[in-house]
Amino acid sequence: MKYLSLVILFLVLSCGNKEDILLPKSNVTVVADVKDHSPIYIFFRTNGKDTLAEVNRKNSIITTNWIFNIDKRLPLRLVIPEVMKLQDKKRNEKAHVNEKAENYYAYADSIGKNMAFIPFTKVYYKIEKPIGTIIYFDKNDEILIENNVIKREKIKEMCTTILPKKLADNFIFMFDKNMSYGMYIQNKIFIESLRLDSRNREEFVY
Repeated sequence: MKYLSLVILFLVLSCGNKEDILLPKSNVTVVADVKDHSPIYIFFRTNGKDTLAEVNRKNSIITTNWIFNIDKRLPLRLVIPEVMKLQDKKRNEKAHVNEKAENYYAYADSIGKNMAFIPFTKVYYKIEKPIGTIIYFDKNDEILIENNVIKREKIKEMCTTILPKKLADNFIFMFDKNMSYGMYIQNKIFIESLRLDSRNREEFVY
């Protein structure tokens, strides 16, 4: 499905009222297609000087793959608590269970002009500061290890060629709570490129 047609879709959803979501963009596709899915929308809202995250999940079906369409302008401190609530609802469902159903973040591939997706079903979020070897993604788009700024190319080299895979897999990812969701998705795509065992792990937002 072409990206432009999906933009039109976002403009006409939600009870017939015109709505829009500014999706993150990347030039990389992690997952190209998701079958049997339901949409979840998290809109960017303002109330005076306050920014709000408004969730619309009325069309979601518990047994399907969930696709999270989230406005890139929202900060993680507003997005992740809502994502955690929805994850818990699906994980704690007893009556209708589909163990193959996954959760995905949606974004736009600016090169292929199509929608793309990142799976995060097995990611467990924590709103706290972790203990351990932390790779910290800050709101200024820098990456720090033990308070030292490290270039992405160096981190990729460390994780893919220098360090034993078992050691690299034990890195802890922490994200600045004031980082935009759009920047978070860019960092998630970077993490995917490291080829770590990173889908079944904790992520910290602090």
